[in-house]
Amino acid sequence: MKVTSLFIAGLLMCTAGQLSAWLQEKPLIDYTVSMSQPATHQYHVELRTRGWRQDTLVFKMPKWMPGYYQIMDYAKSVQNILVRDEKGKDFPFQRLNDNTLRISGIRNKSLVLRYDVMTTRQFVANSYVDSEHAYLIPENTFFYIDGFLHLPVNVEIVTTPWNTIATGLEPTEKPNQFTALNFDILYDCPVLIGNLETLPSFNVNGIDHRFMGYQLGTFDTVDFIEKLKKITEAAVAVIGDIPFKQYTYIAIGPGRGGIEHLNNTTFSFDGTGLNNAVAMNRMMNFLAHEYFHHYNVKRIRPFELGPFDYEKGSKTNLLWVSEGLSVYYEYLIVKRAGLVDERTLLGNLEENINAYENSPGRFYQSLTQASYNTWKGGPFGTQGEEPGKSISYYDKGPIVGLFLDFAIRHATQNEKSLDDVMQLLYWKYYKAKGRGFTDAEFEQTCEEVAGSSLAQLFEYVYTTCELDYARYLNFAGLKMEELPNPDDDKKQKRKFTLSHIENPDALQRSILKSWQGEK
Repeated sequence: MKVTSLFIAGLLMCTAGQLSAWLQEKPLIDYTVSMSQPATHQYHVELRTRGWRQDTLVFKMPKWMPGYYQIMDYAKSVQNILVRDEKGKDFPFQRLNDNTLRISGIRNKSLVLRYDVMTTRQFVANSYVDSEHAYLIPENTFFYIDGFLHLPVNVEIVTTPWNTIATGLEPTEKPNQFTALNFDILYDCPVLIGNLETLPSFNVNGIDHRFMGYQLGTFDTVDFIEKLKKITEAAVAVIGDIPFKQYTYIAIGPGRGGIEHLNNTTFSFDGTGLNNAVAMNRMMNFLAHEYFHHYNVKRIRPFELGPFDYEKGSKTNLLWVSEGLSVYYEYLIVKRAGLVDERTLLGNLEENINAYENSPGRFYQSLTQASYNTWKGGPFGTQGEEPGKSISYYDKGPIVGLFLDFAIRHATQNEKSLDDVMQLLYWKYYKAKGRGFTDAEFEQTCEEVAGSSLAQLFEYVYTTCELDYARYLNFAGLKMEELPNPDDDKKQKRKFTLSHIENPDALQRSILKSWQGEK
């Protein structure tokens, strides 16, 4: 009671301005990153914080990064942890486990948490530093303070002989300093540092798009940027809105993989082979996929994917939508951009059909199960404890997406499509409600656009029942045929191809044309 009375008396003695400032005051969290010994594949991080009314804080290093649905245990690369107070004296802390520190006695003190991060693997979901460049995964770099993910943070990159920084973080007025509104934004923005190359930027609907990277290789950059602009325009046309001030394609160098973010994507890239048409088409598919992700998964997202659980992971049944439908749209985007013909579009889908139909896992695992179990079985259905009993949502997802698209077009006399579903999800859940959608809401949205029940089709999502290709392909005047096995070898994989039916009617012809972006 005495404490409460004194507290109230203190508030009454404050002026209105003082009270407002007191209530709005937030603890400060500043990071400094330096590559003091890049040749040893390590970098140094300092976390400076002050202004806490709490006496005890718990610091955690994330165990995974959104976009790559595997536990990475980033704290295993952290070494030489040291905590000091404002006078430079060592400050005690407890290491509760591999990724968790507890520091007590912090109230009204300024502290510096220092540590080194060792890097050993060049991969899009890992930090990596060498004598020529640095690629920093924020989840692999920055401790967060448990319970305070909402706080703003500042990051300074200590200058090095390298002259360029590529990141989606918001720059401040000071060179090499950036800010993020909260930790979710911070963790969404990897940092690439080095003597980077920058290709000519391009504008889409008033928004600047940049392409920056490390060791881009030798290729026709003018042709590349022209194609990249076309697929960017085609992707934007699906939704009709651009929700950021600037977008950056960040090429991290040779390797594998890509990770999507709100206003950027980081991906492995080697342009040396892009003078080959097949390689160029493959790269455009890849970049269309990653760019479309800033809509589908970052904003049009399953309910579970944000706010994120950086400790345990955020599991969802809907990765078949986030990833599988992004595969489906990458094919449509490059076709609608005019970069490939219909045969290439159908050929892309044939690859998914052949992979799925030759997978024994299709009898054991549904799309929702594949989505949820990716944390232990891997996204391609090949790393589980029971080989042959899982599938890849990267294969079945786009097939079901095709069925959904054709079913909606057929039910609405080609007035509506899967594009309308994506738009409705974007405006209703992301824009209006500021959240993701549930499994039921996704199905309801599809049926709302179709104007009829799609329960039979959604059996392909929830069960392992056989896919009725004939029914859904026929809506667009297409059919699937199995090619004969010339050797009658039972070990030979089955091979399927897509082609046109004879004498399609007007609706079938209309669906096939508009599906590809033709008038």
